[in-house]
Amino acid sequence: MRQLTLDKLSELSLKGMLLAIQEQNESAMEALHFEDRLLMLLDAEEIHRKEKSLQYRLRHAGLRQNARLEELDVRSSRSLDRGLLTTLASCKWIHEKRNLIVGGPTGIGKTFIACALARKACENRMSVRHFRLPRLLTELSIARAQGTQRTKFAALARVDLLILDDWLLAPLELSERRDLLELLDDRYDKRSCIVCTQLPLERWHTVIGDPTLADAILDRLVHNAYRLNLDGESMRKTKGLAAGGIIEPTTKPQS
Repeated sequence: MRQLTLDKLSELSLKGMLLAIQEQNESAMEALHFEDRLLMLLDAEEIHRKEKSLQYRLRHAGLRQNARLEELDVRSSRSLDRGLLTTLASCKWIHEKRNLIVGGPTGIGKTFIACALARKACENRMSVRHFRLPRLLTELSIARAQGTQRTKFAALARVDLLILDDWLLAPLELSERRDLLELLDDRYDKRSCIVCTQLPLERWHTVIGDPTLADAILDRLVHNAYRLNLDGESMRKTKGLAAGGIIEPTTKPQS
């Protein structure tokens, strides 16, 4: 009977209950009431399904870092707004369809914070996708050439939280400006974005290149956005120095 029970749980894909009942059998829990054991099995199945669902969402998100807010070094001098981080961790801003702009120099931890907030969103059963903006614009260009651009935009519009990393690293081409505007227009007041950028906001117009399109892009992204501005030493450099991993350049002797 015990083996039949295990086989039936496996057949019904109740893996959480299957693992839990095996643990119960090994832990001599027969003395517990049936209802107590059943409740423990149901709890185990629920936890297993939530974890499986979370891992699926994380894989689909394509996050660049396996980051958690609990691991964030808040002691470093990066001008971290802890109050704002607490607000963002609640994911209420995503329900409100607001955006987040994370700015600061390279290596300061922008991507880490974005990925950590994205994990919180996944834990709250939201869909997430993470792109480097240059690569996403290339994908949209390829989709246009293949005639699948409409499908690509529709898929991006359904994502609860879209991360655009390496925002405006280089001036945009006309087709890229239009693609970016359409992407943000589809999401405005419907879904949320996180933008990670080294470029100060006052220089965005110049890099986008077209004043009219730049105004339209900023209007759909900036005005309902939280802003988290970081400064200080590069975390990569700081960690490298702490680990003895940075080798200072030496002057090459003249021949």
